[in-house]
Amino acid sequence: MGRWTLIIVFIMAMALAYGCSKEYLLEDKEGNVFGAPEQRYKVLSFLFDGVPSHKKGDAGSVKTASGKNIPQTVNIEHGPYAARLCEGCHQRGSNKLIMPIEALCLNCHTFRTDKRLHGPIASGGCKVCHDPHTSSNRFLLVSEATEFCFYCHDRNAVSKRDVHKGINDVVCITCHDAHMSDNEFLLK
Repeated sequence: MGRWTLIIVFIMAMALAYGCSKEYLLEDKEGNVFGAPEQRYKVLSFLFDGVPSHKKGDAGSVKTASGKNIPQTVNIEHGPYAARLCEGCHQRGSNKLIMPIEALCLNCHTFRTDKRLHGPIASGGCKVCHDPHTSSNRFLLVSEATEFCFYCHDRNAVSKRDVHKGINDVVCITCHDAHMSDNEFLLK
């Protein structure tokens, strides 16, 4: 390798290390933090395509050497997306899917058909609830689980049922399975 190639590789390696580092946050004398999510995102998105935005969700914070808390962003990535196996779902060099979306998720994620299926599962509408690439929410949900079911199900109608009286703070999946069940109303 030539001298310039080594210099470029070294600079990229240092930028990548800086961009990926979550543990070693640097502070100057005025308390300005280097290595915060915004700066990591700028470095990584300059070097690589498809870097998830640093603005999605907040997963707590990391303490710097002086004890200053810096918010950290966590994006959960779908396995094939994280491994950059785009061609598992997309045609080479394209955003076009290799098969209809209704069948794509079921190509890897299988559900027994002898059970009662939740409507989106039965219709192949996995993207109604899940993001196929990355999410700041658990299970790659498109929004927070506490309010999630009420995007489709009417909160007032659900709360009027006798079995739901007085359980306003309970998350639906405590009693119901979001995908399938042998029981009526997808009860666990």
